[in-house]
Amino acid sequence: MASFGATAVVAGGIVAAATASAPSQPAAWASAYLVLVVGVVQVALAVGLGLLAVRPITGSMQAWAFGLFNLGNAAVLVGTLLDGTGGGVWIVDLGGVLLLAAMGLLLYYVRGARRSWLLALYVGVVGVIVVSMPIGLVLSRV
Repeated sequence: MASFGATAVVAGGIVAAATASAPSQPAAWASAYLVLVVGVVQVALAVGLGLLAVRPITGSMQAWAFGLFNLGNAAVLVGTLLDGTGGGVWIVDLGGVLLLAAMGLLLYYVRGARRSWLLALYVGVVGVIVVSMPIGLVLSRV
């Protein structure tokens, strides 16, 4: 799953490069979102999960968590970029719900992990997503 995160970082760079000659707020936002949320956060969570999980994490468990994460992010991106058409807000909301479900699974998978700075960092990354998601949902309406 970390490889998909790295791919998102590259995709964000490509969006930035492709729109550099005619920059726009939506393109700049999409590029930053791809790099920081879809890419960096996904890599951090995948690495953290691999290091912190006390129980074996099966491929299907990873597929559920990161599948929800990626579907949620795709919905947030599409919904935000479609917002000018008036139909994007509910798609952003759906993305938020999927992201929150993913964060719940990713926290559940590390239950029982020994307290450490790595666990605190992992929970902090999840916390940033959980706290910022409702803020983003509100901002998508203004």
